[in-house]
Amino acid sequence: MFILHYAPDNASMIVRLALEEAGLPYRTALVDRAARAQDSAAYRAINPTGLIPALETPHGPLFETAAILLWLADQSRMAPPAESPDRGPFLTWLFFLSNTPHADLRRMFYPELYVPADATGAHHQIIAARMQRHFTLLDEAAQKHPALFAPPSILTIYTCALMRWSVLYPKGASRWFRLADYPSLAALAAAQETRPATQAAILAEGLGPTPFTAPTYATPPEGSAI
Repeated sequence: MFILHYAPDNASMIVRLALEEAGLPYRTALVDRAARAQDSAAYRAINPTGLIPALETPHGPLFETAAILLWLADQSRMAPPAESPDRGPFLTWLFFLSNTPHADLRRMFYPELYVPADATGAHHQIIAARMQRHFTLLDEAAQKHPALFAPPSILTIYTCALMRWSVLYPKGASRWFRLADYPSLAALAAAQETRPATQAAILAEGLGPTPFTAPTYATPPEGSAI
């Protein structure tokens, strides 16, 4: 039995989707962001970075979203095996998602960690332009590697989450993301919404009926997204 330490509509949502797609048994443990539980000694003993998510496994805890996803994908055969010619492209796009668009979104969502207050507007514009280029690359990758992105896919789960958050956050900022600009990703988002894994996440985290094609703010039964 795995234990997913999560907060609603956080990066842990990606791990929840992967667990559901893989059919692996797990339970959840809420990390109460409103109480800053991610900074507690108990949580830091599991994930010393104080970030969400963490996954407790029979072999010990894992953290870092891409590392958890890769480990789960290999455990459940949701990733191409080492000898497959698709292994390289799979790893390339998984680590691109983690290191580049996900990291850039974090810079956009928490500008106070990266730039002075009077530079926030320009910072947002720069990151938005970068994100548009990232999604263009992902749209092209989904066309070039349809088997890698076809649900159930770790790559599609991750991409759909990033698209969702690009619509919703940061609250009050100018909107820059339009799903219609990325037709291959739009098709994947629509397909992912119909899957039982997504329906389970919708119920567990209050994501609304169309979490990827027409996102609304989460209304979770427990915890807080921000």
